[in-house]
Amino acid sequence: MKRLHVVGAAIVEGGRVLAAKRGESRYEYVAHKYEFVGGKVETGESEEDALRREVFEELGAQVEVGEQFMRCTHVYPDFEIELSVYFCRLLTDYRITEHESLAWIPLSELDAALWAPADAPMVEKLRSVGEKGASV
Repeated sequence: MKRLHVVGAAIVEGGRVLAAKRGESRYEYVAHKYEFVGGKVETGESEEDALRREVFEELGAQVEVGEQFMRCTHVYPDFEIELSVYFCRLLTDYRITEHESLAWIPLSELDAALWAPADAPMVEKLRSVGEKGASV
């Protein structure tokens, strides 16, 4: 089974997280689902460098990569994904380039069912952090 090493950016501002909604996909289980901005780590690339590159490719924005929020592995029917999500801070303006839409979702309103399955455990944890009033 194909295994992908992927990184995602948890961009949290004012109690909201930036969610990128996927468009059509050959993998129906992720089509039109939210995900963290990010993508595949290339050979020889650090997770942090991959995240900066992917955010620039997907949003045209520069980010500061902070601490790792969470790491998980998820097995989809067609491939396995190892996902590392880092807290990031936008340093520049952004624009939509690859996704169907972007949304700033309040942490208290996060619904894991609307997110790609690999992201769901992280969304649940992010929601619980938000509900406790902790700063992210």
